[in-house]
Amino acid sequence: MKGVVVVALATLASLAVAGSSPARVRDLQHVTLIGDSVADGVELDPKAVTILEQGVDLDLEVAPCRRVEGLGCPYQGVRPPSVVQLVQSLGARLGPNVVVAAGYNDYEAQFAGNLEDALAALKAAGVKRVWWLTLRAAEHPYLTMNDDLRAAAQQHPELSIVDWNLYSRSHPPWFQADGIHLVAAGAEAMATLVHKTLVAQGVASPPPRVTTSSLPPAVRDRPYRARLSATAGRAPYRWQLLERAPAGIHLEPDGVVQGVPLVPAGTYAFGVSVRDAAGSFATRRLTFRVSAA
Repeated sequence: MKGVVVVALATLASLAVAGSSPARVRDLQHVTLIGDSVADGVELDPKAVTILEQGVDLDLEVAPCRRVEGLGCPYQGVRPPSVVQLVQSLGARLGPNVVVAAGYNDYEAQFAGNLEDALAALKAAGVKRVWWLTLRAAEHPYLTMNDDLRAAAQQHPELSIVDWNLYSRSHPPWFQADGIHLVAAGAEAMATLVHKTLVAQGVASPPPRVTTSSLPPAVRDRPYRARLSATAGRAPYRWQLLERAPAGIHLEPDGVVQGVPLVPAGTYAFGVSVRDAAGSFATRRLTFRVSAA
């Protein structure tokens, strides 16, 4: 392949900046994520937040040292409310869908009871569906606590288990030295797992898909125009480049690729992204062939 352009000007993380707060769509389902310092890694990573908020009205309620029930450990002079306390204080503001990523600060012997109390509080608050992430079993007690989660799911039809322990098992680089807290790649992986779960269960809108794989050929120094296409998601779509297109070629927000190619004859490649009205996005790398005039 000749003359491939590989100068990256944007990454997926830039989508969080470029679109920073996607326009609210009134019929998006509200999802509240409650977590401790592990889930805090998601909130601190803009790319992870961008992944997680696709197709939902998202509320992040995370705090280091949070317990499911009982007094949390002190963090920067503050003890955060437990999951139970937070649920009781937020009440109906939680909405119908809650994701919980907590439990690492609880005691093994008390976890099953704490879990029951949390589910009771969620039900009293009007929550209809609960997704609870399993704990990464870096320590043996977390295996027993994961068994408690599965047992609770058998008794509570509103509770679904999201198996973070299994999903992350073969990926040590996702974690800090303790094997529990997340680095950026782990935060993005957790966000991806939760988002996929919400899409599969009909809570999050399905993301768009770029259907254009290659562009019509162009001729150097002659006007060029083509349009990118996408399916699924929620129109209208908004397009942007993830890296520089060949000189003279531009991508408009409506998906029109136009300009006058000023590069030598050859085959080029560049990445594009499309974001829909619900804040979901997709990316694709396109090929672009230029012939001599």
